[in-house]
Amino acid sequence: MGLLVMNRSSLSEWSPVVLRLAVGGGFIAHASAKLSRGPDAFAAVLHALLVPAPHIMAWLTILVELVGGLAVVLGALISVASLPLAAVLVVAMVTVHWPYGFLSIKLVAVTASGPQFGPPGVEIDVLYLACLISLVLGGPGPLAADRLLTRRNARHA
Repeated sequence: MGLLVMNRSSLSEWSPVVLRLAVGGGFIAHASAKLSRGPDAFAAVLHALLVPAPHIMAWLTILVELVGGLAVVLGALISVASLPLAAVLVVAMVTVHWPYGFLSIKLVAVTASGPQFGPPGVEIDVLYLACLISLVLGGPGPLAADRLLTRRNARHA
């Protein structure tokens, strides 16, 4: 039993790495999807939602998701990167997902062509926010750029 506890304890330090890869990778995937459709398509969505300066906000959102997601994956400046990432999530919650409730998966019907789903609620946004908060409060874990730079600076001091 002691060996199991020791192994679990030594493995638990890696849990932030799992969060970093999932959350950072998710933000990068969302930015990539916006880029693949073209920023103008995302700007049109923002325009329909009455977001001011939709082209500027489209590019700003894409950059925040891409650069912030990369920072999270690398474990670099997560506390700093989390602020604009959280802002993007809160704006998405309020402008897009809030009217559809909490659940992100809503089965509307099953047809001959397969299941049909309704619009997503705020659930995924809340989960992303919780993960960012966990990383800010608990730290980035091993193999984080911040830790590697801190060790390197400590050796040269």
